[in-house]
Amino acid sequence: MLEALSPRVAFESLQAFVNSGGPVLLAILVLTFLLWGLIVERAIYWTMAHQGVVARAKRAWAARSDHSSWRAEKYRQRLISEAKQESEQFNGAINVLVSVVPLLGLLGTVTGMVYVFDVMAVTGSSNARLMAEGISRATLPTMAGLFTSVSGVMFTYWYPRFAQKASSRLADELK
Repeated sequence: MLEALSPRVAFESLQAFVNSGGPVLLAILVLTFLLWGLIVERAIYWTMAHQGVVARAKRAWAARSDHSSWRAEKYRQRLISEAKQESEQFNGAINVLVSVVPLLGLLGTVTGMVYVFDVMAVTGSSNARLMAEGISRATLPTMAGLFTSVSGVMFTYWYPRFAQKASSRLADELK
């Protein structure tokens, strides 16, 4: 039981999984780590850094003596825009990764089926044992791509919504 918690055993299991899914599954694995790295970075930003960005903008606005001129309004808009830009950082990359990963899964399906047809052409028969590797190469990338995409979809909705709300709130507070 405790052997299953060993990092060596976990790495070997992950390596066997990636090998059974073919080279496309390795690309999906790398993009999955990248996607979740960006998601975790945004979570850390929203829990730890965003209040500092808002506080900095409020201090800069409060330091101005003029709040009603054209220049003051442009300065206010700049502060809001800078805070919004920081809050929206990496949202586009998360959206792209969530969209691309299932397409890579489909690419894995195609390459797995090509492998199956290649085995059938070389052996001249439909030997199930030989075709099993191709079937796993066809199904594992599809499953991994869809799982990764579905696990990241909610963040493509949440993070832009957080940014919009925070931007509106800051605009109200800097009046």
